[in-house]
Amino acid sequence: MTSRERVLSALNHRESDRVPVDFSGHRSSGVAAIAYARLRDHLGLPRKTIRVYDPLQQLAIVDEDVLERFGVDTIELGRGFALDDQYWNDWVLPDGTPCQMPAWVAPERDGSRWVLRSRTGRVIAQMPTGALYFEQTYYPYYEQENLDDIPAAMRESMWCAVASPPGPLADGPEGLERLEAGAKKLRASTSKAIIGLFGGNTLEMGQFFWRNDRFLTLLAEDPDKVHAFMDRLVEVHLANLERYLGAVGGSIDVILFGDDLGMQEGPQISPAMYREYFKPCHQRMWARAKQLADVKVMLHCCGGVRELLPDLIDAGLDAINPVQVSCRGMSAAGLKQDFGRDITFWGGGCDTQHVLPNGTPDAVRRHVREQVHTLRPGGGFVFQQVHNVLANVPPENVVAMFEVVRETC
Repeated sequence: MTSRERVLSALNHRESDRVPVDFSGHRSSGVAAIAYARLRDHLGLPRKTIRVYDPLQQLAIVDEDVLERFGVDTIELGRGFALDDQYWNDWVLPDGTPCQMPAWVAPERDGSRWVLRSRTGRVIAQMPTGALYFEQTYYPYYEQENLDDIPAAMRESMWCAVASPPGPLADGPEGLERLEAGAKKLRASTSKAIIGLFGGNTLEMGQFFWRNDRFLTLLAEDPDKVHAFMDRLVEVHLANLERYLGAVGGSIDVILFGDDLGMQEGPQISPAMYREYFKPCHQRMWARAKQLADVKVMLHCCGGVRELLPDLIDAGLDAINPVQVSCRGMSAAGLKQDFGRDITFWGGGCDTQHVLPNGTPDAVRRHVREQVHTLRPGGGFVFQQVHNVLANVPPENVVAMFEVVRETC
């Protein structure tokens, strides 16, 4: 099977010739640039300039030699853009490793921290000395709300304003033309399954704008305001979805939405609150995506979300990542038994909270072997570690993880 056929088989709940593998196919299945530099050295591969694909999370572009070594079946649409040197500037990772950042991202040193600014010059993110990624510092609606200009708030919010490739290359009418042409070129050049990152966040967008605590309080104390915000927000998302899939719909296999609905001990919100505020939004967007293109809909959703899965499935979801198996209620066996016929588990292949950073290579092998044996039967499983490989993960553990996937298959 080709990589694309392998992934689509999993999404259609059919077993394939081997378990499909995702590594860096989206911004929650990648590897910290610090860990990636060490991984290349450990594999004995030629030293290359490390390019930071996701500036906020400090994730690396994973090169073709590593993708080939680990049998990776996926690629993110943005990997087809910003390939030339002109789109990259030199920078240094927190551990002193030389790297390059996208040219449109310009970290500034401000005392004991690095900062990122919006286009208006406001500091919207910081990475203090000793930290390994950027954190949000400005919340557009914390002091003053303007529900009638949501795009303006997005431009002042870290998670919306700081872009990975294609970045500004996709802005405006000419950008859409470049996006379409680049997507077609990537499609013609690879047999990997292509993932298009869209976003369409709902709960998270409220948290990006008001701050987590303020927005969660708002859900309880002012339902009318939240509904008004959601109505306006979904109209913005739908307009963007029309433009995005109008350009790339024929070139991608999976469209990725985002909403972290869970925490370590369970959902952030009750199923009733999900059904009131967010399920109608998801239903509208996911149905429209499938009308506009022949794509599968995947949701990036961290945390313990078992209680929300029936409603997510009913809303039209095809796949969920990263399947955070270390959270309450998220054991692989239980999820597979109760929901394995209805949704694809894109993740859950290796616990990155405890096992991958702290275990021995043998412990990693035992754990991954068990996860694959549990999740593979009947299809509906794409191997991915739970979220990104962070900077402290030993390279030998990463190698052990991928080697046992190939051995198991």
